[in-house]
Amino acid sequence: MPTLITNLPSYEVWVRKEYLTDHKSGHGEFVKGIWVSAKSIPGRAFYFETYLPEYAAMFDKLPISAFLSSPEIPDPDMTLHNLQFWNCMDYGVIAVQKQFIGSMHYEVYTRDYGNQTGTYICTLDNYHSDVDAIDYSTSEQPAEHKSHNLLELDNGQFCLYPNNRMRIYDNSITPETPKIPDFKVSTVYYQVENGHDRDGLGSEDNYFWETAKERKTNRVGINVAAGNSDQYDITGMYHDENVKTNTDNAPELGWNEWTSHIRCLRWTFWGLK
Repeated sequence: MPTLITNLPSYEVWVRKEYLTDHKSGHGEFVKGIWVSAKSIPGRAFYFETYLPEYAAMFDKLPISAFLSSPEIPDPDMTLHNLQFWNCMDYGVIAVQKQFIGSMHYEVYTRDYGNQTGTYICTLDNYHSDVDAIDYSTSEQPAEHKSHNLLELDNGQFCLYPNNRMRIYDNSITPETPKIPDFKVSTVYYQVENGHDRDGLGSEDNYFWETAKERKTNRVGINVAAGNSDQYDITGMYHDENVKTNTDNAPELGWNEWTSHIRCLRWTFWGLK
């Protein structure tokens, strides 16, 4: 397992002490801490590793429900399954800070406590990191993958919520009354190398290479310019029987010269030169 753990922003938190005693004591007490890292184990909540300065100690494997932004009981005091919507999806995990939306206002739709507002910290995201291991998870399936956005809630707790249980408001660009999303879950595996004409680049060594289809088109254009046809334009991109190409005085050029000429015309047509 090449990942399992990822660094977190060094965020100051308060730890409910009952989580430090296996829920046997310490209820209503709080210990100051600083987040260090997060662990991702499929089928479980994220585990947070926290440094506790007054003990000069590290404590591992705490869920998001163990943490508060101030040393007091929150209102409402939400349970773990209201604070993290989905379990970890794979051992592969990364923490990123999405800067563009980092300072916006967040609203999450909880299971049992309606809408709660908060502030963005970072995002934990899963992926399948080991190509030699069987991928039994859903972290890379379009319809099932979820991001875990880590927020500090205004009620004093923290949460990990997916994109489709949040609204994000910007004072400058979000309208006063945003539309209600009518989106559908993405189920398509988008890719660009299969399902169309073969590019046939295995025999190409040119820096400005052309696909097999483009090379065939260029040869048509070369034949036209050499006088073999009078009904195709020189680029081979359009057919117009009303447009004739005058090839009566076509110069005698070699293959390389004609190829260079045609490419120059095509690049000029495309706006690349």
